[in-house]
Amino acid sequence: MENLFSNVGLDASKYRVTKYFYATSSMPFPGALIMESNFMGYVAVATDEGKVSLGRRDIVIAWRGTVQALEWVNDLQFLPIPGPKVFGDEGLLPSSKPLVHNGFYSIYTSESAQSKFNKTSARDQVLEEVKRLVEEYKNEEVSITVTGHSLGASLATLNAVDIAYNKINKSSNGKEFPVTAFVFASPKVGDLNFVNAFNKLKHLHVMRIHNILDLVPKCPPIGYFDVGQEIIIRHHKIPLFKSP
Repeated sequence: MENLFSNVGLDASKYRVTKYFYATSSMPFPGALIMESNFMGYVAVATDEGKVSLGRRDIVIAWRGTVQALEWVNDLQFLPIPGPKVFGDEGLLPSSKPLVHNGFYSIYTSESAQSKFNKTSARDQVLEEVKRLVEEYKNEEVSITVTGHSLGASLATLNAVDIAYNKINKSSNGKEFPVTAFVFASPKVGDLNFVNAFNKLKHLHVMRIHNILDLVPKCPPIGYFDVGQEIIIRHHKIPLFKSP
């Protein structure tokens, strides 16, 4: 995976991968808990050449979509739960605590002591690397970009909120860098209190992009709300669009 960008036809000179991260999926089973760890994405940073093109040192976090069977199980765990590892568990009345999708939160925060790759959670792996890069480039103009598709989009949203809420984007010299998430076909992540917490984060922006006929962004249908700005692709109105 050292040549990930060049192997998929991307210009490897503009970004370099600094960290591959792994996530744990799980399913309760009578008398046991089935768990597995899988590659979930990467953290990359703009090279010097990329910085010149962008005008800033961009840190990218990319989350992949659903692949494994256990991830489909987690996708369907709709029950909203508190997210103490993101929002803490003190200082908020129960009625004002943000609630998030159980399955997404589980993938984001679970760890496995038996795993070769996932002894710490995907959250901890990502935040540790972002902290390191923010500190390394604290004297430059830095941006943090988070992206993902479907399951990866929901994890990217949760990750972006986590970074801004817990000021992972703030360097030791006090500078707070902007966090932007570009999420594709994203399910809804949290309840109205989650939306309220999101709206208070001035350095965070989320752009949701999805096809008008895609049902995934409409899920879960009850008790969950969208965050950020929406771009709808109306493919049937694109003159050059061809049906399969």
